Amino acid sequence: MSENRLAQETSPYLRQHKDNPVHWQAWGDAAFEAARERDLPILLSIGYAACHWCHVMAHESFEDPDVAAEMNKRFINIKVDREERPDVDSIYQTALQLLGEHGGWPLTMFLTPDGAPFWGGTYFPKVPGFGRPGFGQVLRSISETYSRDKARIADNVTAIKDGLDKAMVPVGGGVLTLTLLDEVAAMALRLIDTEFGGTAGAPKFPQPMFFRLLWNAHLRTGHSAYSDAVRLTLDSICQGGIYDHLGGGFARYSTDERWLAPHFEKMLYDNALLIELLSDVALTTRSTLYARRVEESITWLLREMQAEHDGDGRFAFAGALDADSEGEEGRFYVWDADEIADVLGADVDRFAKQYDVTPDGNWENKTILNRLRTMDWDDDTEHAMAPLRDALLAKRAERIRPGRDDKVLADWNGLVIAALARAAIAFDRPDWAALAADVFDWVASHMTAADGRLRHSMCNGRLQHPAVLDDYANMSRAAVIMYEITGDTGYLETAIRWIDGVDAHYHDPESGGYFMAAADTPGLVARPKPIHDNAQPAANGIIAEVLVRLYLMTGEPRFRARAQSLFDTFTPTAPQNNLHQPTLLGAWELLNRGSQIVIVGPPADPRTAELIRHALATPNRLSVVSRIEPGQTLPDGHAARGKTMVDGQPTAYVCIGPTCGLPITEPDHLIKALERPA
Repeated sequence: MSENRLAQETSPYLRQHKDNPVHWQAWGDAAFEAARERDLPILLSIGYAACHWCHVMAHESFEDPDVAAEMNKRFINIKVDREERPDVDSIYQTALQLLGEHGGWPLTMFLTPDGAPFWGGTYFPKVPGFGRPGFGQVLRSISETYSRDKARIADNVTAIKDGLDKAMVPVGGGVLTLTLLDEVAAMALRLIDTEFGGTAGAPKFPQPMFFRLLWNAHLRTGHSAYSDAVRLTLDSICQGGIYDHLGGGFARYSTDERWLAPHFEKMLYDNALLIELLSDVALTTRSTLYARRVEESITWLLREMQAEHDGDGRFAFAGALDADSEGEEGRFYVWDADEIADVLGADVDRFAKQYDVTPDGNWENKTILNRLRTMDWDDDTEHAMAPLRDALLAKRAERIRPGRDDKVLADWNGLVIAALARAAIAFDRPDWAALAADVFDWVASHMTAADGRLRHSMCNGRLQHPAVLDDYANMSRAAVIMYEITGDTGYLETAIRWIDGVDAHYHDPESGGYFMAAADTPGLVARPKPIHDNAQPAANGIIAEVLVRLYLMTGEPRFRARAQSLFDTFTPTAPQNNLHQPTLLGAWELLNRGSQIVIVGPPADPRTAELIRHALATPNRLSVVSRIEPGQTLPDGHAARGKTMVDGQPTAYVCIGPTCGLPITEPDHLIKALERPA
C-alpha cells in the first residue's frame, strides 16, 4: 500500500504527484513527527503546477521507482505548493540564497526533523548534467552526512538560522525625499534596453512595478525619457510572443531579449498587474493597442479562468495555466506554417506578413505568433486580421489544453479586482466594474473563515491555509479602489477592518513593519517580512499605499502614522537599494504629493456623476477620489471638512495637504485643475 498521502490534498500541484512512488506528505505536524520518530532528515520539494522544470524533475526522478526508493529509505519527503504556502516558500528560498545559490523552482531543500534548513538547491537532474550533480548522488551524500556528521549539520543550521534572523530585521535608516525619488528613477532608466524595452538582457520579465516607478517619474517631472521607456516596453510586450495573439493574456516572461519566446505559462498575477498598468498608461496615451490588449486579456480571463462559482452567479479566478501540454513546453500555442495555411487558405500570406509566419519558424522550427516586425498599430489591418485570428483560435481549441491550476488565491484575486476597476475607469466599461464587485464579494464572503479572518486558498470548495500578509494587502487595496469608483462606504469599512486585523496579527512591534505570516501561523522556523518587489508587489509596500489612501480618504492621523512608520522602517540608506521597492516609493509619493479630489453633490444628480467620472479618470494616480452628499460631515482631520456645494451645484475640490483649491463646478475646469502637477 502506497504511503503517498497527497491524494486528499486540494492543490492541483500536489495532486499531480499523488501517484508518484515517492512517499510524499503534505506540510504539517504529521510529517515532522515522522521525521523526529525515525531521526531522518526531511527532503522538502517546493514547486507549482505551471512550472516547467518542476515537471521535468518529476518525470526524471519522482516517477522513477529506483530514485523514489532512495528517497523513501533516507528521507521524510514533503511536497509543498509554493502558491498555497508562500510563507513556507519564502523562508526556504531565503535559506537557499544564504547558501550562495540563486532561488527558483523546483526548490529542493534538506531540513532537520524540526524544519531547520541545512543544505539545498533547485532543479537536480537525474544524472549529472548542467554543471550539477545527479539527484541520486545528492540523496546519498546528504543522507550519509546527516548520519555521520551531525556536528557539520548543526553548524550549517546555526549559520543559516543566524542569516534568516538577520534577514527578518529591516535595514532602514534612510530618508525619502523628492530629490531621492528622481535619483532612483534616473538609476532605473539606465537599466533600460533602449532597443527592445524592458531591462537589458535576457530573460525578460514584465516587471510592472518597476515600470510604474518610471511612469510616476514621467508624471512627476514631465521628462519624455521615462515615458519612452515605459511605452517601448509595453508596446513590445503587447506585440511580442509573450502575448497570446489568439486567445489573449500574457505569459510569465520571455526567454529572449526581444520578447519573442515566452516561458508559456500564464499566471493570474502577471495579467492583473499588466492590465492595471496598461489601463493607467492609456489614460495619458489613449493607446488603442493598450485598449485592445486589455479587452482581449479580460475576455481571456472570463473565458478560461473562472473558478469556484457560487449559487448567486459569482465566482473568482483560478491561478494559472501550465506551460506544457502533451509533455512539451508551448505545444498548445505554437504553429507549423502548413497548419496555418490549411486553416486560412488564400488569406495565409496576409496573415503571415503580420504575424511573422515563415516556413522554418522562429522558435525551434515552430512559429510563435507575434507582431514585432510590424509594431505600428493600424486599426484597418487589425480589423482585417480579426476573423483570421478567430479561425486559428477555433482550430487551436481542438488541441489538448495545458493543465489549469484551479486554486483561488485571495491575494491574486485582489490584484485582479483592482485591475478590473482601473480598466473600467480607463476605458469606460461599467461591466468590468460590476465584474470587479462580484469577484470582491465572492472573495470577501467565501474566503473569510468562521473566526472572521481571511484564508489564503480555496480549491474544490475547501478553504485552506492561514492568510498571508499579501492577502490582506491586495484585498484591502482592492477595497479602497472599489470605494473610490462606487462610493459604497461598505468597501471603506471593510478595508479599515482588514487593516486593523493586520496590525493585530502581523505587526512587528520590535523592529517595525509587518510579517508575511500571522503570529499564530504554526510550524514556521522564521517569519519573513516582505518589502522587495519581485514578480508581485511586496506586501509591506501595498500596506503602506493602503494606509496612505485611508488617511487621505478619512483624515484619521493613525493611518498616516502607521504609513510613516513603514517608510522609516524600510527605507535603506543606499539610494540604489530603493530600486528593489518601487511600491513603497509610490506610497510615499502619494502621501507627500498626492491630491484629494472631493466631490460634493447629490448622488442621483448627473452633474455629480460627471464630476466623479472626470476625477476618477485623471492620468495622475497620485490622487484619491472621495464623494460626499450635501450636509454630510467629514472627519475633523480631513482637508475638505466643511466644504459644500456652490450655488446649489455639485462641486469639486482638489486638495493638496491641508489646503483645498477653489470650488469647481464645471467638468472642463476640473480636467484643467487635474492636469496641473501636484
